[in-house]
Amino acid sequence: MNDHTIRFVKEHREEDVRALALQARRDGDIDLPWALDQIQGWQTVRRKLPSWAAIEGIIYPPHLSMEQCSSEATARYKCQIVDSLPAGSHETLIDLTGGFGVDFSYLATRAKRAVYVERQEHLCEVARHNFALLGLDHTDVINAQAEDTLRDLHTDPATTIIYLDPARRDSNSARTYAIADCVPNVLELQDVLLERANHILIKLSPMLDWHKAVSDLGGHVAEVHIVSAGNECKELLMLLSTDHNGDPTIHCINDDQSLTFSPSRDAQPLLIADNDRAACLYEPNASVMKAGCFEVLTGRYPVKALATDSHLFVSDDVIGDFPGRGFAIDAVTTMNKKELARALAGVTRANVATRNFPMTAQQLRQRLGLKDGGECYIFGTTTAAGQRMLYICHKL
Repeated sequence: MNDHTIRFVKEHREEDVRALALQARRDGDIDLPWALDQIQGWQTVRRKLPSWAAIEGIIYPPHLSMEQCSSEATARYKCQIVDSLPAGSHETLIDLTGGFGVDFSYLATRAKRAVYVERQEHLCEVARHNFALLGLDHTDVINAQAEDTLRDLHTDPATTIIYLDPARRDSNSARTYAIADCVPNVLELQDVLLERANHILIKLSPMLDWHKAVSDLGGHVAEVHIVSAGNECKELLMLLSTDHNGDPTIHCINDDQSLTFSPSRDAQPLLIADNDRAACLYEPNASVMKAGCFEVLTGRYPVKALATDSHLFVSDDVIGDFPGRGFAIDAVTTMNKKELARALAGVTRANVATRNFPMTAQQLRQRLGLKDGGECYIFGTTTAAGQRMLYICHKL
């Protein structure tokens, strides 16, 4: 981290890292591997963490830690979860899986005392340096195993919240998803976690089935947060509380869209459309799709499902707050060649999607002879009557 290396990073941080690795002049005063980590790290946080990218002197760890760190938007959302807890319940924050420290740096602003725990010493060194630049003067950095720290922890559970983001890679660096396969194993630690803090916030893989995760973690899961950004599911968060016993509340979040429901209180039959004609078509966002709460949609909004497995909804009304995308239906057609020719007259390109349909989107686009893109949207699906239909739409 000498002056020559720092100057190299500043001069080249907008450039392609792979090209730099091949073309950079070998200068004995420059630590090139470290410099390339910094350039790649800065390029990553410029997209994921713009407030960090604006601070000179932040040190970035190797690529894997950067790949796994939270974005600024998802870190801020975790702060909202903590803010919703009773006053005084999070005076002390313990992050048992500190990593690069992004989530910790945001959550720490909600606590009077914050403790960062990380088993990798080099990440602890990075954290100490960065937290000072971020103004986090009320934090302690501990280089230790989560299990050891938890065993020796002495705090008031009523005023403590513990955060964990278990590592989702095995000893061979292969991805893992199941809770029991992550490090640390939260299932093994659950009882002692609930003895040390009244609230536990756990970040899990978005690939997990939230129903199974709730079942695995037992009856103390108070809230499930399915968090998406740009209609891509990013995180599955579980909030455990010692004073909760029963069904959790489910929060589906996608940017500025949200849907909250209770599996038991909102249980109702899915309403199915009795014909294939309507003015508008609605596609749920990624978090709602992940939650699978389609009956909640037909109970809460003036929509009906095209079929049980279509996951597309129709309405004669424009719904401004529907948690997903809305489209005006221009035409509805079967796969009959003459009908298709009339419905697609003048259309040369379209955004094609299929749901509960015997072709992939690419196969359907090729069948229709269309290029990708444009302002036309075509949804291929199967109605409740078993008929394969195309809905030709434009965005509302």
